[in-house]
Amino acid sequence: MIPVILLCLVLAALFLYQEGKENYVSAVIVKGLASLCFVVLGLICSPGSHPARLVVIGLVLGCVADVLLNLRMVFKEKGQLIFLVGILVFLSGHILYLAAVLPMSPNWILCFAVAAVLTTLLMIWLFKQISAKPAFKIFGVFYIGAIMLLNCVAFGNLFAAPSAFTGLFAAGAAFFLVSDVVLILNTFGPETRRSLRVTNISLYYIGQLLIALSLRFLV
Repeated sequence: MIPVILLCLVLAALFLYQEGKENYVSAVIVKGLASLCFVVLGLICSPGSHPARLVVIGLVLGCVADVLLNLRMVFKEKGQLIFLVGILVFLSGHILYLAAVLPMSPNWILCFAVAAVLTTLLMIWLFKQISAKPAFKIFGVFYIGAIMLLNCVAFGNLFAAPSAFTGLFAAGAAFFLVSDVVLILNTFGPETRRSLRVTNISLYYIGQLLIALSLRFLV
């Protein structure tokens, strides 16, 4: 598992380098390989149960979405459409993550309520920081809402039944949420910063690796 994790991180760093040099075709290839690593890690760690299979498929969708999000830099004339499709694929992956852990939740109604409140507060704050077309804002509400719900369920499971699996999965979901908030701010905010891009990608790959690694401890 360790060589796969290290390879993923090295490829993610190489992706950032290629993207920074505006070598967008090679950047897409390297990013796809980096994302393939967390899929491989998920397959290695998976016990083969139904929840684990859902998470692995979610990882695969994340890998596909990663390629799509950077293809918008290669095919710039269709960049917005490719970006929206990529976000939709990511959303599908999050729904599968949620489907894997929601049955483990002892109080899913409370998780939904807390997620609704937190999503509302976060989106109110984000809309004050960014400028985006209505279509992107609508996608954003559903997308952030799904990730927030995933986090609430994941941390609810952790508090109810602490274990290596619930801990790693909750940490991965949290990294994912923060990563996407940074991505939104950097993409639709007043200024695009390289430091925010590095933060976004770093948190994202750590999050996906933690989610994949959590399967090693899923009973």
